[in-house]
Amino acid sequence: MIIKARILLIVLLLQNVQVFATSFTAKVIGIKDGDTIEVLVDNKPLVVRLEHIDCPEKKQAFGNVAKQQIAALCFGKMVTVSGKKYDRNKRLIAEILLPNNVNVNMEMVRLGYAWHFKKYSKSEAYANLEMSARKSRVGLWQDATPIAPWEFRAISKKPKAIQ
Repeated sequence: MIIKARILLIVLLLQNVQVFATSFTAKVIGIKDGDTIEVLVDNKPLVVRLEHIDCPEKKQAFGNVAKQQIAALCFGKMVTVSGKKYDRNKRLIAEILLPNNVNVNMEMVRLGYAWHFKKYSKSEAYANLEMSARKSRVGLWQDATPIAPWEFRAISKKPKAIQ
Protein backbone atom coordinates (compact mmCIF):
# COMPACT_ATOMS: atom_id res chain seq x y z
CA MET A 1 0.00 0.00 0.00
CA ILE A 2 2.83 2.41 0.88
CA ILE A 3 4.49 1.77 -2.49
CA LYS A 4 1.26 2.57 -4.35
CA ALA A 5 0.90 5.81 -2.38
CA ARG A 6 4.48 6.82 -3.22
CA ILE A 7 3.97 6.05 -6.90
CA LEU A 8 0.77 8.08 -6.92
CA LEU A 9 2.58 10.99 -5.22
CA ILE A 10 5.41 10.87 -7.79
CA VAL A 11 2.92 10.82 -10.68
CA LEU A 12 1.06 13.81 -9.23
CA LEU A 13 4.30 15.74 -8.72
CA LEU A 14 5.41 15.04 -12.30
CA GLN A 15 2.05 16.22 -13.61
CA ASN A 16 2.41 19.49 -11.69
CA VAL A 17 5.85 20.09 -13.20
CA GLN A 18 4.41 19.73 -16.68
CA VAL A 19 1.60 22.17 -15.91
CA PHE A 20 4.12 24.94 -15.19
CA ALA A 21 6.36 24.32 -18.21
CA THR A 22 5.37 26.39 -21.20
CA SER A 23 6.67 26.82 -24.72
CA PHE A 24 5.22 29.19 -27.31
CA THR A 25 6.13 31.33 -30.29
CA ALA A 26 6.07 35.11 -29.96
CA LYS A 27 7.46 38.25 -31.57
CA VAL A 28 10.15 40.18 -29.70
CA ILE A 29 8.79 43.74 -29.38
CA GLY A 30 11.16 45.24 -26.83
CA ILE A 31 14.57 44.98 -25.23
CA LYS A 32 14.68 46.05 -21.57
CA ASP A 33 18.38 45.24 -21.07
CA GLY A 34 20.86 42.49 -21.93
CA ASP A 35 18.93 39.73 -20.18
CA THR A 36 15.33 40.95 -20.31
CA ILE A 37 13.12 41.19 -23.38
CA GLU A 38 9.47 41.84 -24.10
CA VAL A 39 7.42 39.61 -26.38
CA LEU A 40 3.91 39.89 -27.78
CA VAL A 41 1.59 37.03 -26.79
CA ASP A 42 -2.09 37.13 -27.78
CA ASN A 43 -1.70 40.86 -28.49
CA LYS A 44 -0.42 41.44 -24.94
CA PRO A 45 3.16 42.27 -23.92
CA LEU A 46 4.98 39.79 -21.70
CA VAL A 47 8.32 40.51 -20.03
CA VAL A 48 10.78 37.61 -20.23
CA ARG A 49 13.94 37.30 -18.11
CA LEU A 50 16.52 35.10 -19.82
CA GLU A 51 17.19 31.96 -17.80
CA HIS A 52 20.73 30.90 -16.75
CA ILE A 53 22.38 34.27 -17.47
CA ASP A 54 23.05 37.68 -15.94
CA CYS A 55 24.18 40.61 -18.08
CA PRO A 56 25.89 43.82 -17.02
CA GLU A 57 23.54 46.52 -15.70
CA LYS A 58 22.78 49.53 -17.93
CA LYS A 59 25.06 51.83 -15.91
CA GLN A 60 27.81 49.21 -15.85
CA ALA A 61 30.62 48.69 -18.36
CA PHE A 62 29.27 46.66 -21.31
CA GLY A 63 25.65 47.12 -20.13
CA ASN A 64 24.58 49.03 -23.24
CA VAL A 65 26.66 46.80 -25.49
CA ALA A 66 24.89 43.72 -24.07
CA LYS A 67 21.53 45.39 -24.74
CA GLN A 68 22.58 46.18 -28.32
CA GLN A 69 23.81 42.61 -28.83
CA ILE A 70 20.58 40.97 -27.72
CA ALA A 71 18.64 43.46 -29.87
CA ALA A 72 20.74 42.49 -32.88
CA LEU A 73 20.08 38.82 -32.15
CA CYS A 74 16.33 38.85 -31.66
CA PHE A 75 14.51 42.21 -31.85
CA GLY A 76 11.56 42.06 -34.24
CA LYS A 77 11.93 38.31 -34.75
CA MET A 78 9.56 35.46 -34.04
CA VAL A 79 11.15 33.34 -31.31
CA THR A 80 10.29 30.26 -29.30
CA VAL A 81 9.99 31.02 -25.60
CA SER A 82 10.48 28.05 -23.25
CA GLY A 83 9.70 29.01 -19.67
CA LYS A 84 9.10 27.20 -16.42
CA LYS A 85 8.32 29.83 -13.79
CA TYR A 86 7.85 33.51 -13.00
CA ASP A 87 10.13 35.57 -10.78
CA ARG A 88 9.08 38.00 -8.03
CA ASN A 89 8.80 40.77 -10.65
CA LYS A 90 6.27 38.69 -12.63
CA ARG A 91 8.73 38.08 -15.46
CA LEU A 92 8.69 34.70 -17.17
CA ILE A 93 12.07 33.00 -16.69
CA ALA A 94 12.81 31.37 -20.04
CA GLU A 95 15.20 30.30 -22.75
CA ILE A 96 14.78 31.95 -26.14
CA LEU A 97 15.31 30.12 -29.43
CA LEU A 98 15.65 31.88 -32.78
CA PRO A 99 14.01 30.43 -35.92
CA ASN A 100 17.38 28.83 -36.82
CA ASN A 101 17.40 27.12 -33.36
CA VAL A 102 20.16 29.34 -31.96
CA ASN A 103 19.67 29.64 -28.19
CA VAL A 104 19.85 33.40 -27.44
CA ASN A 105 20.72 32.84 -23.78
CA MET A 106 23.70 30.66 -24.69
CA GLU A 107 24.73 32.99 -27.49
CA MET A 108 24.95 35.94 -25.08
CA VAL A 109 27.33 33.94 -22.87
CA ARG A 110 29.31 32.59 -25.84
CA LEU A 111 29.81 36.12 -27.20
CA GLY A 112 30.96 37.33 -23.79
CA TYR A 113 28.05 39.64 -22.98
CA ALA A 114 26.63 37.62 -20.07
CA TRP A 115 27.77 35.68 -17.06
CA HIS A 116 26.47 32.22 -16.29
CA PHE A 117 24.17 33.03 -13.34
CA LYS A 118 25.41 30.24 -11.07
CA LYS A 119 23.21 31.35 -8.17
CA TYR A 120 20.16 30.18 -10.12
CA SER A 121 21.62 27.77 -12.68
CA LYS A 122 23.70 24.63 -12.35
CA SER A 123 24.01 24.11 -16.12
CA GLU A 124 27.40 22.77 -17.18
CA ALA A 125 26.77 23.97 -20.74
CA TYR A 126 26.50 27.59 -19.60
CA ALA A 127 29.49 27.23 -17.26
CA ASN A 128 31.59 25.88 -20.16
CA LEU A 129 30.46 28.69 -22.48
CA GLU A 130 31.51 31.28 -19.90
CA MET A 131 34.91 29.64 -19.39
CA SER A 132 35.48 29.61 -23.14
CA ALA A 133 34.47 33.28 -23.51
CA ARG A 134 36.81 34.23 -20.64
CA LYS A 135 39.72 32.34 -22.22
CA SER A 136 39.06 33.95 -25.60
CA ARG A 137 38.70 37.40 -23.98
CA VAL A 138 35.59 38.22 -26.01
CA GLY A 139 32.95 40.78 -25.10
CA LEU A 140 33.14 41.98 -21.50
CA TRP A 141 36.05 39.62 -20.86
CA GLN A 142 38.27 42.12 -22.72
CA ASP A 143 38.02 44.26 -19.57
CA ALA A 144 40.97 43.78 -17.21
CA THR A 145 38.68 43.65 -14.15
CA PRO A 146 35.09 42.82 -15.11
CA ILE A 147 32.60 43.19 -12.26
CA ALA A 148 29.79 40.65 -12.07
CA PRO A 149 26.34 42.27 -12.26
CA TRP A 150 25.30 40.89 -8.84
CA GLU A 151 28.40 42.52 -7.31
CA PHE A 152 27.67 45.78 -9.16
CA ARG A 153 24.08 45.76 -7.84
CA ALA A 154 25.31 45.13 -4.28
CA ILE A 155 27.79 48.02 -4.52
CA SER A 156 25.12 50.31 -6.00
CA LYS A 157 22.70 49.58 -3.13
CA LYS A 158 25.17 50.57 -0.39
CA PRO A 159 24.34 53.97 1.16
CA LYS A 160 26.72 56.72 0.13
CA ALA A 161 28.80 58.39 2.83
CA ILE A 162 27.79 61.91 3.87
CA GLN A 163 30.40 64.43 2.76
